[in-house]
Amino acid sequence: MMSSDNMKKVVLVTGANSGIGLALCKRLLSVDDQIHLCLACRNMQRAETARAALLCSHPGADIALLKVDVGSLKSVLEAAKELKQRYRRLDYLYLNAGIMPNPRIDFNAFINGLFSRKAIHMFATGEGLLTQEDQVTEDGLQNVFATNVFGHFILLRELEPFLCQSEKESLVIWSSSSNARRSAFSLTDYQHTQGKESYSSSKYATDLLSVALNNHYNKQGLYSSVVCPGLVMTHLTYGILPPFFWTLILPIMLLVWLFKQKPESLDPLAKYYSCTSGLGSNYVKPVKMDLDEEAAEAFYQKLLDLETKYRCWQNVK
Repeated sequence: MMSSDNMKKVVLVTGANSGIGLALCKRLLSVDDQIHLCLACRNMQRAETARAALLCSHPGADIALLKVDVGSLKSVLEAAKELKQRYRRLDYLYLNAGIMPNPRIDFNAFINGLFSRKAIHMFATGEGLLTQEDQVTEDGLQNVFATNVFGHFILLRELEPFLCQSEKESLVIWSSSSNARRSAFSLTDYQHTQGKESYSSSKYATDLLSVALNNHYNKQGLYSSVVCPGLVMTHLTYGILPPFFWTLILPIMLLVWLFKQKPESLDPLAKYYSCTSGLGSNYVKPVKMDLDEEAAEAFYQKLLDLETKYRCWQNVK
């Protein structure tokens, strides 16, 4: 366990071995190489490779590894137990891990939108363009919902004592998406069992959840924000179209700006977009989210109910 007098900021990043997660870790260490960085990953071999790469560029960095599959509630609970043994607090929790299974392009929509006024919007958000095929996990949950939303929610709930401490503030940061759309989400089907846009639904769900978390936890020193890193070439986007195509659309953008901000200064109803100007300058743009606090609270209560059912089921087992 880290000693109580250790003043290093403790930063946990899920999905840290590749893509946005790994790039985020590199940027975090560039901003502050005195943090204690924990890479929370499903594949430990890839996690070791990621850690080695980070240590090459930051030889003195303090980097730990944690095995967790956020799509498996058993794995999440085991990881949370391990974290409770290692640390006395967490300063930053980046909930970045996510999946977009079997993405498919609606080529009719693609061709029609390619030369329309909505082309940039369509490529940036995937609206009307992307569909996915979801599956059911061993826990009986939709895989995208379990991985992108509920697994992270359970992890956060387990780590409440380490995030909610009177002497300090902590920040939870969700990797959201411009593909998060109200039209893809339904409170009556929040796992998206009936639709074909499970990824969009899950990202809108994280937006709702972030708002509810702020309403419930700000007074305890825990703050939540959602970010959109922009269009980034990762294994998710490579699965939709070939890599060469993405290089023709928009620049790669990444956001670590929130790491430098005071949590209480952030707008709980805004999503923070990482943008690049036409001249190549990077900047952060807060955009009001298309949601209301009543819906956020209703969704939060549904997650609490689902958590209760799952824990009761675990006790019966």
